[in-house]
Amino acid sequence: MRLDLVLIARHPELSRRRARDVIEKGQVSVAGQVVNEAGFAVAENADLRWDPNRKAVRFARLSLPILYSDETILVLDKPAGLLAVASAPGVEDEDTAYARVKEYVRHLNPRRPYAGVVHRLDRDTSGALAFALAPDARAALRSLFREHRMDRRYVALVRGAPLVDEGTIDRPIADAYEGGRRHVARPDEPARPAITHFRVRERFPAGALLDVRLETGRQHQIRLHLAHEGWPIVGDPVYGAPGRGAPPAPRQMLHAALLAFEHPLTGVAVRAESPLPDDFKRALGAMRSGTTPRPRKADRPPRRR
Repeated sequence: MRLDLVLIARHPELSRRRARDVIEKGQVSVAGQVVNEAGFAVAENADLRWDPNRKAVRFARLSLPILYSDETILVLDKPAGLLAVASAPGVEDEDTAYARVKEYVRHLNPRRPYAGVVHRLDRDTSGALAFALAPDARAALRSLFREHRMDRRYVALVRGAPLVDEGTIDRPIADAYEGGRRHVARPDEPARPAITHFRVRERFPAGALLDVRLETGRQHQIRLHLAHEGWPIVGDPVYGAPGRGAPPAPRQMLHAALLAFEHPLTGVAVRAESPLPDDFKRALGAMRSGTTPRPRKADRPPRRR
């Protein structure tokens, strides 16, 4: 349930607006950790405490939906079309998820603002993206990624389909990065291990909907692995190619649906889920029906001046 609804159930004297207010002020904790997002998902029997005497914290609103937030970790819902980080070192004027988080943190904690990059998503991949709000949290989260203790699940709409219902792609990816592309490594070239697990959720005449779980997290790993196996992601301009029967799409139909992990500083189970965005739903509906969706203004990548 939503945190504000659980709080109201425990404290019926609170209105919905008042419950949201005390949460945003940092007066509510879950399992000992302050959570300031009213929509944060908690169990009905969660260890929840409201301390009206706790000094209110400064509250700022982020210009992106928040999937999980506490004092040290932030998971937001990145839209397709928005860069996760700047396209090159030293570039300061690009609109990125990281820049928006830094702006948010400066309002939230003007004396000691901190925002650290933990991982990345491609510009046109939507979904759950984590940032650290403290240096020790960043180091701990990056360790979780390196040690494969971060559950990362994606949804991909592809042309073609696996012959089996589930399987694993274990193909090293070459270190070389040329023309915005990577490639599956040849036996004689420098490379890094890359392992992708997949499961077919739904099959269509022209393709399939796949659940994908990353064991490693190389750049372009899912897009490259699926294309190499003959199932390119619909709308992928780099590793895909126009194919008969597959609907056109405004971007690559790859969505980071879930980040789940044990909080490295508190031990609390964190589960941040991102719903399918509208453009993905339309492409999926077109694939199911075999029709071509009409382009919509909402499908255009978001831009902020």
